[in-house]
Amino acid sequence: MKYMLMMFGDGATMMENHDTQWVREMIQFMEGFIQELAATGELVSAEGLTDPTAAKTISLAGDGQVVVTDGPFAEAKESLAGFWIWDVKDEARAIELATKVLPWARRVELREVADAPPEV
Repeated sequence: MKYMLMMFGDGATMMENHDTQWVREMIQFMEGFIQELAATGELVSAEGLTDPTAAKTISLAGDGQVVVTDGPFAEAKESLAGFWIWDVKDEARAIELATKVLPWARRVELREVADAPPEV
């Protein structure tokens, strides 16, 4: 079963809210966690994302024109900071792995990766 764990945070204020040592320890944890999951064969992918201020929102206007705007779609103090995709035996294992990230992220979201679109 594949699961995506999304980690939320505020990269813009991370250094304001945490000292340099905390950031170094967080990065060391993330690198070690990725190595651990790669060694067990459960890691499919893991990526960090740039600060949302560099994001573009692309939408379709009512007249069918494509509109590109700077920044994230919604105003939020936290945004998606990075993600992992795991291939694990079951949801319990995915939850077990997700709890390891909580000391470094205030909130994470775990969702199963769909094998196919829903049947209609």
